[in-house]
Amino acid sequence: MDNSDPRVESGETQKVTAKVKAESSIGIGWIAALPPLVLALVFATGLPAIADGETLRFVYEWVPSAGINLTFLVDGLSLTFALLIAGIGAVVALFSSVTLAGHVHYWRFVFYLLFFMFAMLGLVLADNLITLFVFWELTSVASYLLIGFNHSTAKARRSALQALLVTGGGGLALLAGFILLGSAAGTYELSEIMAMGDTIRDHALYLPIFFLVLAGAFTKSAQVPFHFWLPNAMAAPTPVSAYLHSATMVKGGIYLLARMHPALSGTEVWLWTLTLFGAVTAVFASVLALRQTDLKLALAYTTLMALGTLTMFLGSGATIAIAAAVTFLIVHSFYKAALFLIVGIIDYRAGTRETSELGGLAKTMPVTAFAAAAAALSMAGFPPFLGFIGKELKYEGALAVASEPLFVATAAVLANALMVAIAGIVALKPFYGPRLETPKSPREAPLFMWIGPLGLAVLGLVFGLMPGLISASLVQPAVTAIAGQPEEVKLALWHGLNLPLLLSVVTFVLGISFYLGHQKLRGFLVRVEQRLPATADQMWDRFLDGLKASAAWQTRILQGGILRRYLFVVFATTALGGVVTLYVTDAARWPEILPDFTIKHLLVVGLIAGGAIMTVFAGSRLAAICALGVVGMGVALIFVIFGAPDVAITQLLVETLVVILVAVVMLRLPSLERDPMKGARIFDAILALFVGGVVTVILLSVLDTPLDRTITAYFEEKSMPEAFGRNIVNVILVDFRALDTFGEIAVVAVAALGAYVLIKGTKKAKQQ
Repeated sequence: MDNSDPRVESGETQKVTAKVKAESSIGIGWIAALPPLVLALVFATGLPAIADGETLRFVYEWVPSAGINLTFLVDGLSLTFALLIAGIGAVVALFSSVTLAGHVHYWRFVFYLLFFMFAMLGLVLADNLITLFVFWELTSVASYLLIGFNHSTAKARRSALQALLVTGGGGLALLAGFILLGSAAGTYELSEIMAMGDTIRDHALYLPIFFLVLAGAFTKSAQVPFHFWLPNAMAAPTPVSAYLHSATMVKGGIYLLARMHPALSGTEVWLWTLTLFGAVTAVFASVLALRQTDLKLALAYTTLMALGTLTMFLGSGATIAIAAAVTFLIVHSFYKAALFLIVGIIDYRAGTRETSELGGLAKTMPVTAFAAAAAALSMAGFPPFLGFIGKELKYEGALAVASEPLFVATAAVLANALMVAIAGIVALKPFYGPRLETPKSPREAPLFMWIGPLGLAVLGLVFGLMPGLISASLVQPAVTAIAGQPEEVKLALWHGLNLPLLLSVVTFVLGISFYLGHQKLRGFLVRVEQRLPATADQMWDRFLDGLKASAAWQTRILQGGILRRYLFVVFATTALGGVVTLYVTDAARWPEILPDFTIKHLLVVGLIAGGAIMTVFAGSRLAAICALGVVGMGVALIFVIFGAPDVAITQLLVETLVVILVAVVMLRLPSLERDPMKGARIFDAILALFVGGVVTVILLSVLDTPLDRTITAYFEEKSMPEAFGRNIVNVILVDFRALDTFGEIAVVAVAALGAYVLIKGTKKAKQQ
C-alpha cells in the first residue's frame, strides 16, 4: 500500500517538471516574438514611400467636440522609431523565452513586454497631443510592471515605484504643457502645430510650454538631475533592460524633443538648455559608468551618456547636428540592445556580471565573444562599423554648433573616450585573459539567445560598410521631419582627412588610456563618492521622507478630527480662490444700473437677514434649524417675486421637510453643550463676512456680464419637440438631466441612511 501523498512531488519530480516547462517555453518562444516581428515587417514596407517624401496619416474621431482625435502619423521620424521598437522587441522576446523559460509568470512577462511595445508604438505614431500623452503614460505604467516583475524583492519594488513617480511627475508637467500648447496653437494636431513654429515661439506662453514639455522629456530620458531612476531600473530582468535602454521608454523623451523641434527650437533658451543639460549628462554619466563593476550597471550609465549626447545635439538647429543625432540614435539602439543581451548571456551561463569574477570566456563561448566584440567596436566608434560614422557625424555636428562649438566638441570627445573604455571593459575583460572561476561552468548559449545580439552587431557592421542602405531610407526622412523642412543627408564611411577624423584619433588614444588605467580611476571615483554627503538616489529617499513628514504635518493641522476646522479650511480656501480668480482675470464688476428696490424687496431681505442672525446666536440646535428654515422661506419668496413659482414651491417643500426631519433627529441627539472654543467664534464671524463679501462681488460681476443664452436657447427649442414638456425647468430635471437628478436623489438617500444608522448606533451604545 502506497501511503505517499500524491499532491506532494518529490524533488526529482519537481526538477523534471521545471525542465519540461523550460523546454516548452523555449520551443514556443517564437510565438512571443511573432507579433513584433510582423509589425516590423509591416513598417518596413513603408520605407520606399517615406523615402520619397510621403507621409501617412490616419484619423479616428475620439472627442471631436474638444478637438481630440486618435490621429496617427507615419513620417521619417516615427517610422525610424517604430522599426527600432518592433525589431528589437522581436529580438528581446525571443531572448526572454530562454532566460525566463520555466518561470511561473513567463506569459505574464510576455504580456507586459507586448503592452510596453504597444504603448511605445502609440507614443511615436501619435499625431495628437492628447493621444500622445495617453500613450506616454501607458509607457510609464508598462515600465513599472516590467521593472517590478521580480516583485518578491524589495529592490525591484522600490525601483519600479521610483521610475513611476519620477516619470509620472514629469508626465503631469507634460500634460499641462500640451494643454497650453494646444491653446496657443488653436489645435491639438501635431502635424499642424509643427507648421506653426514662428507663431508658437512668439506666443506669450512659449516659455511655460517649453519648460513643461522639457520637464516631461527630461524625466523620461533621465537627464541630470533626474538620472538616478534609470540605473536603478536594472532591477528588471535583463531582456527588459535591453529593451528599455535601446528602443523604448528612455528614448521617449528624445523622441518628444525631436518631434517638438520644428515648433519649439530656434530660441536661445532651447539651444542653451538642451546643450548644457545634455553635455553635463553625457560626461557625468560616462564617468559614473567607469565607476561600476557590474557590467549591467556600466551599460546603464552609458545609456545616460547616449541620452545626454542626443539631447545636446537636438539643441542645435544645424542639419549636420540633427543628422548626427538620428544616426547615433540608430547606432546606439543596435549596439546597446546587443551588449545588454550579451551581458544577460554571461550572467545566464557564468552566474555573475561582476568584472572581477570574469575572464577567459571566449574559449567556451566563442559566438557570444564575437558578437560582443562587434557590438563593442561599434560602441567605441571604430571603423568600419556604423558607430564610426555616427561618431564622425557627432564631431561634425559639434563643430557646427554656432554658439559654443568648443564646449560641445570637448564634451563629445570626453564622453566618447570614456565609452571606448567601457566598451573594452564589457567586450574584452569577460572573454579574454586568464580563465577565472565563476559560480557556473560556462558554455555557449542556446541559439535563441545569441542569434539576436549577433544579428544586431552584424547590422552595425553591414550598415557601416554600406551606409547608403539607411541614409536615404531612414536618416534623411527622419532629419527632414525633425528640421521641419526637406534636408539632404548622405552617410559615408570616409570623409577625408579633416578635424572630425583628428578628434576621432584623440578619442581612441584617450579611450585606450582610460581603459588601461580604469582600475585606478575606479578606485579614485569610489573614494570621491564616499566623501559626498549624499548621492542622487539617497537624496530621492530624503525627498520622499520629507514629503511623508510634510503630509503627516498638514494632516494633523487640517484633518485633526475637528469639524469646525474642516469647515473653516473649506470656506477659506474657496473664498481665497474666488479672490485670486477675480484679481487675475480682472473680472470684478459693479453693475452700472441696479434694480429698483420696493418695500416687498426690503421686507424679504430683512426676513433673510433676521433668520441668518438668529441662526448664529441661537442657543439650541432646534432654534438654529428653525431660523435657518426662515432663510430658506425668504429665498422662496424671492423666487415668487421674480416669476418662478414652481421653483419657489420646490424650495418651500424642501425647507419644510428639512426642518421637520432635522427637528426629529434633534430629539435623539444630546443637548447642546457650551462651546469649548467660544473665543474662536470671532474668527468664524470674520470668515463668514469674507465669504459672503466674495460671493456678493462674484454675483454682481455676473449680473454685469452679458448673458450667454446658448444653453437657454437650446432648452427653449428642444423642450417641446423632443421632451414634450412645456415647463422647461421640469423638462431639464426629468429629461435632460435625468441621470444627474437620479444621482442627487441617490446621494440624499445614502446620506439619510448613513445618518439613521449613526444615530441608531449611538443610541444603542448609550443604552449599553
